[in-house]
Amino acid sequence: MARQLPIGVLISGAGTNLQAIIDAIEAKHLDAAIKLVLSNKADAYGLVRAKNHRIATEILDHRKYASRETYDQAVIDLLRAHGVELVVLAGFMRLLSPVFVKAYSNRIMNIHPALLPSFPGLHVQKKAVEYGVRFSGCTVHFVNDECDEGPIIIQAVVPVFADDTEEKLAARILKEEHRIYPRAIQLYAEGRLQVDGRRVIVAGSANDENAALIQPPLDE
Repeated sequence: MARQLPIGVLISGAGTNLQAIIDAIEAKHLDAAIKLVLSNKADAYGLVRAKNHRIATEILDHRKYASRETYDQAVIDLLRAHGVELVVLAGFMRLLSPVFVKAYSNRIMNIHPALLPSFPGLHVQKKAVEYGVRFSGCTVHFVNDECDEGPIIIQAVVPVFADDTEEKLAARILKEEHRIYPRAIQLYAEGRLQVDGRRVIVAGSANDENAALIQPPLDE
């Protein structure tokens, strides 16, 4: 039996990516075990998802801490107490301090609903639609000291259509988030990720030089 990577998932809201990770583990597509789901918000529905699967949960309200650093240290202490090796941010709406990033260097993953480095920050689907890009997507990356700037692990691309709204595009991207986040964690669990500066080398990854995406499609 493959080793189960001990992970901790940090959330602030609905937890749909958390559910995708849970489903992948239960389907035996992901060699991981969620040791803790932690939220900074007591009403985060992701906590219900975790409890439905008998996963340990904790609530740490950031408003009760004097600084970002003291809050992050409290989170770190809980993660370590549960034996967490990889931290997974799944809609955790807080920037991590250098205290956190140093404690789990190259062991924190985040997913962002755009093709980084394009459109970092918030409301990115709206920005993509308004800018008129032909493609958007999502990115799983390691977290560093800068917002949405860590080394990229995996990306998924979706088309942007002329009649798209922010909501339509967000729904299309979310489907891909649920596919690539468990995959990124599995690559880590298999020991296939090596960080080299800004690049993440994926051992055993094949190249397809004929692969291309064109939007709108070429006429046949």
